[in-house]
Amino acid sequence: MSNDTVLSNARIVLEDQILHGSVLIRDGLIADIGPQTSPVPRGADLEGDYLMPGVVEVHTDHLEYHFTPRPGVFWDPLPAVLAHDAQMAAAGATTVLDAVRIGSESESEDTTAAAAHRLADAVTKAVDAGLLRADHAIHLRCEVSTADCVDAFNEFADDPHVRLASLMDHAPGERQFADVEQFKKYYGGKHQMSPEDLDRYISERIDQSQRYSDLNRKTIAALAVERGITLAAHDDATEEHVDESLGLGVHISEFPTTIAAAESATRRGLQVVMGAPNIARGGSQSGNVAAADLLERGLLHILSSDYVPASPLQAVFQLAGEGSLDLVAGSKLISGNPARAVGFDDRGEIAIGKRADLVRVRSYSSPTHRRPGGVDVPVVRGVYRAGTRVT
Repeated sequence: MSNDTVLSNARIVLEDQILHGSVLIRDGLIADIGPQTSPVPRGADLEGDYLMPGVVEVHTDHLEYHFTPRPGVFWDPLPAVLAHDAQMAAAGATTVLDAVRIGSESESEDTTAAAAHRLADAVTKAVDAGLLRADHAIHLRCEVSTADCVDAFNEFADDPHVRLASLMDHAPGERQFADVEQFKKYYGGKHQMSPEDLDRYISERIDQSQRYSDLNRKTIAALAVERGITLAAHDDATEEHVDESLGLGVHISEFPTTIAAAESATRRGLQVVMGAPNIARGGSQSGNVAAADLLERGLLHILSSDYVPASPLQAVFQLAGEGSLDLVAGSKLISGNPARAVGFDDRGEIAIGKRADLVRVRSYSSPTHRRPGGVDVPVVRGVYRAGTRVT
């Protein structure tokens, strides 16, 4: 016997319009969509709230914050995963690719490798045991400028939960930190280093990058393509970087640092990802290109939460309130486009036959210090994964 649920009296954000009506859920899938607005038996009256596709999160570092809530403090990994999952689901995410960093600096090789394994194992255990609200997979963030990156990738890459790998080089003078002074500002503050220690650290990172980055980038890319793992390039800054990425089999351009790189990536068919905090804050924390500038030029396809779980919905409602885009277009940035980019063709939109991964949202106008006239704040009032309410 089928299990039917109707969500009625909702403003449903579809692929091409917002429809005031209802959604019929049957056996975890969307079975019908129509203009029915009045409450019905075995259903829920959404009181005119928006009903949107669940957020598909392809780049979040937030799990690491739960695992290491303070410098030198390591939380038990399974409770860390559960807390991270609860926060992501409460922010409207129904699919989450958890970023796990592999590739360690020489002085932290043992702890970095162990942390990566503990986190990935905890995600796998929680997924297999059915403990999580959202649907989780693993995103390997590969720091290619490190000596042990390829070895670490080989240890993880046969895990069926790994769906995405990104190629990164955070060395000073490269990509995200082409401006060494920005690197000093960021890492000096993050690690509380003296000027002498920071100069020594920068020298070591540059040496590592020159020794390992090129070979590791090519090796990991070939392994990812061979194993069917979607590949992303992180912080491309030039057209030459994009050319290299395409040659390696990359499909996603994560956080390009310049307009030129984003233009080249878009022209060549790559999906450009930027952080939603960049939109919410009005710019990049690293001094690179603003996501709003890329959006205005049609060069932005996906928004990720990066380090703030609630930021995708917040950014979309903020942009809609400003008139930069409507919620139909905004929903594609945080649901439809990321789902397709990593091969999840069964979700990311409200359409008949798709998984009923849904989020109920009410818009609340609130004044802020930057916008005294008010900004539209999304309030998540319910989240459904495959038709089951999870928060």
